[in-house]
Amino acid sequence: MDIEADYLIIGSGIAGLFFALKAARRGSVAVVTKRERRESNTQYAQGGIAAAMDVADSFESHVRDTLSAGDGLCDRAVVEAVVAEGPEVVRELVAIDTRFNEEAPGILALGREGGHEYPRVVHADDMTGREVARALIRAVEALPQVALYDHHLAIDLIADDQNRCRGAWVLDAHNGQRIKALAPVTLLATGGCGQVFLHTTNPQVASGDGVAMAWRAGARVGNMEFTQFHPTMLYDPGGPSFLISEALRGFGAELVNDRGAAFTDSLKTRDVVSRAIVAEMQERGADCVYLDATGKDAEQTRRRFPNIYQHCLGIGIDMTKEPIPVVPAAHYMCGGVCTDAHGQTDIVGLYAAGEVAMSGFQGANRLASNSLLEGLVFARRAAEHARLDASGAVPRVDLEEGDARIGTGELEQRRQALRRLMWDEVGIVRSDRSLERACVETGRIAGEIRALYKGQALDAELIQLRNLATVAELIARSARQRQESRGVHYNSDYPERDDIDWQRPSLLVEHQAGH
Repeated sequence: MDIEADYLIIGSGIAGLFFALKAARRGSVAVVTKRERRESNTQYAQGGIAAAMDVADSFESHVRDTLSAGDGLCDRAVVEAVVAEGPEVVRELVAIDTRFNEEAPGILALGREGGHEYPRVVHADDMTGREVARALIRAVEALPQVALYDHHLAIDLIADDQNRCRGAWVLDAHNGQRIKALAPVTLLATGGCGQVFLHTTNPQVASGDGVAMAWRAGARVGNMEFTQFHPTMLYDPGGPSFLISEALRGFGAELVNDRGAAFTDSLKTRDVVSRAIVAEMQERGADCVYLDATGKDAEQTRRRFPNIYQHCLGIGIDMTKEPIPVVPAAHYMCGGVCTDAHGQTDIVGLYAAGEVAMSGFQGANRLASNSLLEGLVFARRAAEHARLDASGAVPRVDLEEGDARIGTGELEQRRQALRRLMWDEVGIVRSDRSLERACVETGRIAGEIRALYKGQALDAELIQLRNLATVAELIARSARQRQESRGVHYNSDYPERDDIDWQRPSLLVEHQAGH
């Protein structure tokens, strides 16, 4: 059965759910999400939400820190607007019973993280994303205007005869049927694409679906070369990915090598710290470095970071007594589908908010704990801006589908080969040679998968692999074009920042690349 609503939201992270809360005041809302509604990047966010709420802090300071991290590519007007709305969206979360840590009743506790001049990170222990998701899901589930569709994977966007977005084709994983989800307004809130890299802090759902769908529909994407690598993922070979929050370094933990010697300023921005870790590992031939919190009060550490403490204890590491082994891993996409200050894309009726979008807020490198902030602010802005225009006939075209079926083993082999290629050639330190090879190989792999896709029956893993391949090709192309080093993009053949030729976003349009 097809889905029809006034607003269609693809994704159930912080941006999608906050938009649902706002849009429900104006009409019916359908939220489709490819796994269970709680499974999103938001669920795994540990640090918190950056907002200048303390009397000692200021919007100006938060703006400066964001612009500094963004390394010359932030849109200042967007940064100023988002920062100014930060305290208000935090208060809206508190109003729906989001339980943040408090210094005293009614006074939020504020943590400090890398790149921030002042403590300004609102948090819920070291499980902020989980708590925000809990509160938002509870609030949205209570609204009769909102219908949530778990295990519904968006396949492609649907456009009408005026090239206005009118919804999306969706695969109902319960029965394997493809259906139409139709709405005058569609929000992409699909999160990031960390799964395109072999090592990532992101969950399995982060396969770049929104960027790939928007690209195929003709929307511009931008700044895809700027993949942020988080400096401190737990080094646990064979174990699940687990992030060691930036907040632990803000708490006072130091990065040290295997001899216990500090080798970098642990509170620098993520791009600087990640490259310092890679250099240290290469110099010493080490598999990892260590994050040492043993100099802090043990009881305070356990109380502030209960999730990290328990996880580490589960693999035999008492972080109050021994350093935690860590390595960098792909964490956040600073680029994405290009939007204006309201979250509107190039395609009328299509909005994007959160990690899927390139709004101008993050620039060439995201400041710690600015991601949840951006998702909240742009979700609210998009909901306020969207207009329910149902003019234009929905075309009666069907979705092409074959009847062949490919084995899951072959799909997984292709997926892993693509992820390893991206890690090896488009990772933390890049070069002209590595990027040239990546462009050739991702183009070949994407072409093969597109050809394979046309003859196959619809399959969730194949749909996501097609999206991963599309995003991999976009990242490699964007990185090859930028002949400088800036933010999280580091090319060893162009190690310096070049403001004369490259202080501008990288923009890609289907079948065309440009700046």
